[in-house]
Amino acid sequence: MIIPLLKGLATTLKACFSKPITLQYPEVKRPVAPRFRGHPELVINDDGDRRCVACTLCMVVCPSNAIRGIEAAEGENHEKYPVAFTIDLTRCIFCGFCQEACPKAAIKLNNLYELAQYDKSRLILDIDKATQEKSQLRMADWL
Repeated sequence: MIIPLLKGLATTLKACFSKPITLQYPEVKRPVAPRFRGHPELVINDDGDRRCVACTLCMVVCPSNAIRGIEAAEGENHEKYPVAFTIDLTRCIFCGFCQEACPKAAIKLNNLYELAQYDKSRLILDIDKATQEKSQLRMADWL
């Protein structure tokens, strides 16, 4: 009767002095793998312009129709750029086809994994919400 009690006490003491396995989630976030696919975002150049040329290949290749409403405009030097771009994260399956199809590497899947929202409209990104704040490539192109 005392031996099972001592075994249980030894197990408890071993767990108390070992490194914890779990993370305190809201305060400590789990690092993601380099090839993790989060939600898509539009990449900007170092000068602050979007790389997108509104070719609509990402919209065509998207299997879940998450990318919609790409409207193109033409600049002074006859270059195309998007004026409207909509990504619906509630429909996105994070497959990465849009990233593979883009000829200008203008759309990348970032490493954000917190997408839970109370309001569904916050998961529908327009052109301003889908654009990076600053020019950054989180990893080398693996495609």
